[in-house]
Amino acid sequence: MFARLDPARRADSVRSLGSTEFDVLVVGGGVVGAGAALDAASRGLSVALVEAHDWASGTSSRSSKLVHGGLRYLEQLEFKLVREALKERGLLLRRLAPHLVRPVPFLFPLEKQWERAYVGAGVLLYDSIGGAGAVPMHRHLSRRKASEIGPSLDPSKFAGAIRYYDAQMDDARLVLTLVRTAAQHGATVLSRARVTSLLRSGGRVTGARVSVDGSVVEVRARRVISATGVWTDSLNSMTSGAPPFHVRMSKGVHILVDRSKIQLDGGLITRTEKSVLFVIPWGRHWIIGTTDTPYSGDPASVAATAEDVSYILDHVNALLRSPLSVDDVVGTYAGLRPLLDGASGDTAKLSREHAVAQPEPGFFVIAGGKYTTYRVMAADVVNAAVSGLGRAVAPSLTARLPLCGAVGYHELWADRARVAAESGLPTSTVERLLQRYGSAISDVLALVAQDPSLSAEVAGHLAAEFVYAVTHEGALDLEDVLARRTRIAIEHLDQGASVADAVADLIAGPLGWSAAERDAAVQAYREYATEMAAR
Repeated sequence: MFARLDPARRADSVRSLGSTEFDVLVVGGGVVGAGAALDAASRGLSVALVEAHDWASGTSSRSSKLVHGGLRYLEQLEFKLVREALKERGLLLRRLAPHLVRPVPFLFPLEKQWERAYVGAGVLLYDSIGGAGAVPMHRHLSRRKASEIGPSLDPSKFAGAIRYYDAQMDDARLVLTLVRTAAQHGATVLSRARVTSLLRSGGRVTGARVSVDGSVVEVRARRVISATGVWTDSLNSMTSGAPPFHVRMSKGVHILVDRSKIQLDGGLITRTEKSVLFVIPWGRHWIIGTTDTPYSGDPASVAATAEDVSYILDHVNALLRSPLSVDDVVGTYAGLRPLLDGASGDTAKLSREHAVAQPEPGFFVIAGGKYTTYRVMAADVVNAAVSGLGRAVAPSLTARLPLCGAVGYHELWADRARVAAESGLPTSTVERLLQRYGSAISDVLALVAQDPSLSAEVAGHLAAEFVYAVTHEGALDLEDVLARRTRIAIEHLDQGASVADAVADLIAGPLGWSAAERDAAVQAYREYATEMAAR
């Protein structure tokens, strides 16, 4: 029913990569690249999508996990950006991915009573200009009512609050779902496939050389799209012309603490001297962040520093009765925002809007933007790429195209008690699975039906989920499974090293690993976990 990204399909994709002339080759498997592949494939174009590492392995798995308009951008008068993002939030909540995106309430504490009119007007505009009706309207709260909602908050630090709604998601799973949906529409999708150079003929870019599984394949394509985020300048350097723009990197760090450390119903947002700080509910944890600082190092080596963690703790502790300490931090992660370079020396002030350019005939670049507006960015770059293709191409369909697992989700959610009874699983487990897989839960439950031992729990997940990650979701190693198909790598103090053996035993068979390969995979993951812990 749903596209399977398994080892057999990967082998077929590698073979077709060098034997097909594609209409569009998309480089970059983050949210914009995956969105562009889906946009082009759903218009009837032949599409290849390649990613140098794993899907969403860069910025697109290291966000604040929010689908939002950016309340702070209203202060910067970025009305068009906020309106566009809120419209996209509504589409994701209602039609495109209701199984992955859900509303979450936030408290906005007010330091002084006079702020109520100013902040209230901004939140009213936020509720009205884009996705009106997609989430509940905001409410004004007294200090007493805000304290009831957030018992851990220090009432001496605020005069009242406003409660408003935004939406959250698992960013890596949303990207993966986009990739699978693109594959379902005929796209050839390959992770661990790195572009090493561009192909040219007659003064045009006509494809790329791609290193995949130990070989270099020449991939021919009538159009090449670069959606490589913070690696944009690297790919631009392969072109013969001057780069149309540069991307400046801004580092955003988040920490995770146990849910028991803060008593709060919903999330929290507070302003900082540079940006805003969120406290976001995330299963058994809180995600707290983020920072916004310039970064000029290797994008693959970005990490949280002690200074970053201290900054986050200082700002959240300013509102708490009982301060958090470094010992309360169970995990950290750092990501990079790809910001269009501008005159401002402060990355917090650079626009989150995006740009599309054609630095060389046949080669198109998309950069900038926000996670929430990925679909608009994808449609814009595909629109530019197909212009002059020589045949009529349908307009973008993705505003009306539910992602894998969306169709039938609401019906299954309403009938979740029956699903639980038939599967023999607790209703709470079925609810969690539905909010990860939507109607694709049927494939996960089929694995359990075939092998009841896969109903066992490993680190809060069914054993079947780890098998599913490699038989359906394209995971190729333990890092793919533990860091992105699940989020065990950031949610556990040992980054999942203690379950690496058990998970390796589950996925070794489907991946065709020998005993030696299985042991090497465990050792490699433990080294990765040690490196993560040391950062």
